[in-house]
Order: sequence, then structure tokens, then C-alpha cells
Amino acid sequence: MFQGLLLAVSVVLLLAPADGAWARKRDASDKTASAAKAPAQAAQPAVAVKLGFLTAIVPQGGPFFDPVPPVLGVQGARLAIGDNNTTGQFTGQRFDLTEIVLEAQADPLPAFDNLLKQGIEHVLVNLPADQLVALQRSVGSRPVLLFDVGARDDRLRAVDCAGNVLHTLPSHAMLADALGQYLLQKRWMKWFLVVGAAPGDALFATAVERSAKRFGAKIVARKPWEHRFDDRRTPASEVPVFTQGVDYDVLVVADEEGAFGDELSYRTWLPRPVVGTQGLVAAGWHPVHEAWGAIQLQHRFREKAGRGMREVDYGAWLAVRAIGEAATRTRSVEFAAIRDYVLSDTFALAGFKGVPLSFRSWDRQLRQPVLLAQPRALVAVAPVEGIIHPKNELDTLGYDESESGCRLSR
Repeated sequence: MFQGLLLAVSVVLLLAPADGAWARKRDASDKTASAAKAPAQAAQPAVAVKLGFLTAIVPQGGPFFDPVPPVLGVQGARLAIGDNNTTGQFTGQRFDLTEIVLEAQADPLPAFDNLLKQGIEHVLVNLPADQLVALQRSVGSRPVLLFDVGARDDRLRAVDCAGNVLHTLPSHAMLADALGQYLLQKRWMKWFLVVGAAPGDALFATAVERSAKRFGAKIVARKPWEHRFDDRRTPASEVPVFTQGVDYDVLVVADEEGAFGDELSYRTWLPRPVVGTQGLVAAGWHPVHEAWGAIQLQHRFREKAGRGMREVDYGAWLAVRAIGEAATRTRSVEFAAIRDYVLSDTFALAGFKGVPLSFRSWDRQLRQPVLLAQPRALVAVAPVEGIIHPKNELDTLGYDESESGCRLSR
């Protein structure tokens, strides 16, 4: 539906050029007022905002040179807690984080209930979609906001959406649309889709197929990857045969667990680029991102955690910062005040992506640019130049309001 719009209009975003500059301009008046009141506030005890973090140990995997940390997201939340408390010194607010790390496949409901019994009303969750839905349904009418910081499933933003669940990382649809916009800009319109066997691979492949229809591309072939490399069947021998006989512009890979995707580049029968979960990837955060002050966040995280910031870490950082921003702006720690501000049209969060981020009213997804990167360089940022939208170009990524299967009352 957007094919005809590409390059038809040159889009100029009427937003601040850098997160740092935008934040400084926005905060100038508030900091002046805070400084004037600082002595009186300092004399009063800080009031606390209690946050919880519920996650599980990640099964070990990945290559030896880039192992997956056993716990993801917690370090990002801790960093943001420190950022919030720096501001809280001037607003008389304190932010406390309670962390619970479960064994893989453990039932999260008992631990979740324990957090709620402690009076915690804001809970970050890095768990699979089914477990997140179970947590949300257990809340009932209690005043609780859940921040999904890791699950990309589109159904969480559609049939299984909920008014008290906010999503801070891009969905599968947003990632696929970011790739689709770039491929459309490059006029690479014939896609060869390769799908792995993991559950997440099928979900991402479905999003890719949707994006192809959206931007007028053609899936010329969709093939499941079923090969296993050994001494006799190597990538050099298997990949050319697997990709032979198809005329395509780009090979799109759905391999979220990294089982085979990295072996495809430079081995295809035709000399074609690889995109998707390997090659040129779409991501909410990436180690090579340094623009708009992002290099500062990268360095601060590495200094604190001893490793690079991953996407779930960034999703957790965003969630905690969203709560801190709402508490600062409303000058309140009350649940209703924070919730209403976060979901309001006034809310804007600096996320080191050049534009303010905000939550969509129709599915509680954080609208944000998506990075397009190769392992050692940032290639582009979506929405790409020329993609237009009547209200907000960020809503060209993922399900727009008219397309959404989620129905929420504000």
C-alpha cells in the first residue's frame, strides 16, 4: 500500500535532530524550576516508586565468540534506575527495583504474585508470549502496568493485547516493515524467503510475507531450512544447491536462534544480498549504533555491565525511563498519574534515536525508528526517506491504527 508513496514526497521530520538536544531544550524550564526549589525538596524524604523485573535464565547458545548472557534486560533496567534516581534527587523521588530471575521454563505466576504483594505496580517482564498473557490475565482489576521488554510476537499487539501491557521493543511486523521499506527503496522486489524450524522463525516469516504484500514485493520462493552441517555436508556444498534454480533479488532469512543464517552469505548460487535475522538485520538496538548520543549510552552500559548492550537491555532501559519520565513530569509517584501520563499524547521519551518515542493508543506499542545494520556498520534507519504518513511516519512500521486487530478503550 506504500509502494506508490515511496520517493513521491521528500519527508522532513519536524522533530529535534538529536535526542540530547531535544531533551535539553525540553528540560530547560523544568530544571530551572527544580533548582529553585531544591533546598526545600532536599529537606524532605524521597517518596519511592517501586518497580519489579521478572525474567528467566536464557538457555546457553550462540557462537563461542559472542555467547548469550544467561540473564538479559536486568542490566539495562539497573542503568535506567540510576538515571531516574539522578533526576529524583531534584524531584524528591526514589526508584527501587526488585529483580526475580527464574529457572528456564519455570512457572512465573508465584513470583509475579509475590511482587504484587510487595506493593509493586510497575513490572518489567522478559518472558515468552504465553507466559506474559498468563501474567496479564492474573492481574484482574488490580492497578498494575506490565512492560513487555522482550517478546516480539505480533499477537501480543493484536488478539492478545491488553490495556495494561506496554511493549518497548519493535514487533515482528515493525522489523519486517523496516526491511521492506529499505528493499523497496533499493528496488529489490523479488524475495527468496528461507525459514528455520524454531517457533519464532515462522512468526517472523509471516511478518515478512505481510510486509511483501504491503510494499508490492513478491515472494518468489519460500523454502524451509532442514539441513544439518557435518563433515560431509558443509555450507559450501549445501547452500549453493539449496538456493539454485530461483531468480531473486534478495535472500530473506528467518532464523531467530542463529542455527544456520550466518552460513548463507557469500555461498548462495547467485550473488545476492542476505537480509532478515542475519546479514542486514532490522533491530530496536544494535552495537554499532552511535548517532544521536547513543554512543554515550553504549559506553555507560558497557562500563556498568562489562558487555555490550543488547536489544532486551535496551527494552528494559526504555521501560524504566518511561516510568521515570512520567513521574518527573507529573511530579507524582501515584500509579494513576504515571499510567495516564505514559499513555497520553503528551508523553515523549528520549531514546537516542533522533526523535521522541511514544506509545500507540491502539495497541500499547512504543513507536520508534528501527535500525538497519550489518555486523559492523549501520546501513539505514527506518522509516526510510520518502515514506510518508498522514500523522506520524513512525506508524508506517508495524500495524497502523486502521490495520490493528487490537481494540482498546483509552
